[in-house]
Amino acid sequence: MDQTDIVERIAEAAGSAGLSVGAAESLTGGAISQALAAGPDSSEWFRGAIVAYSTDVKVAVLDVRPGPVITEDCARSMASGASRALGADVTVAVTGAGGPGPEEGQPSGTVWFAWAVRGDVSTACRHFDGDPQAVVEQTTLHALHGLERALASVAA
Repeated sequence: MDQTDIVERIAEAAGSAGLSVGAAESLTGGAISQALAAGPDSSEWFRGAIVAYSTDVKVAVLDVRPGPVITEDCARSMASGASRALGADVTVAVTGAGGPGPEEGQPSGTVWFAWAVRGDVSTACRHFDGDPQAVVEQTTLHALHGLERALASVAA
């Protein structure tokens, strides 16, 4: 499935339900927000994103607790922090080891995701193969799929 198609469905779901969308990104470095900003009528539903590549930024801006950041707790805090900072109804957050080597004892390609929907946060961990660019692409696609599902759960 094409990333553009997913973003078009996200735009339709957010727009028709009157919901705002935001993101908090680490290893993707803005790829998720770039995809969302390119969506139809994005100025009507996309609030923005926080690219918190550095642990210090995660702690200072997104209220992540100091310590390891390739964790479920970090992803959850990033999603909640982005919701608060951006005033978004639905947010997605990603944190992980993009590669090429392991980070924090986690193998390259380990990614934690979180989707916050009006205060309720769900999480998932995935392991992707490939070089850093391939990990970013797979992470972005999975994050967008989850965002589409999160919006569908609110609109239902």
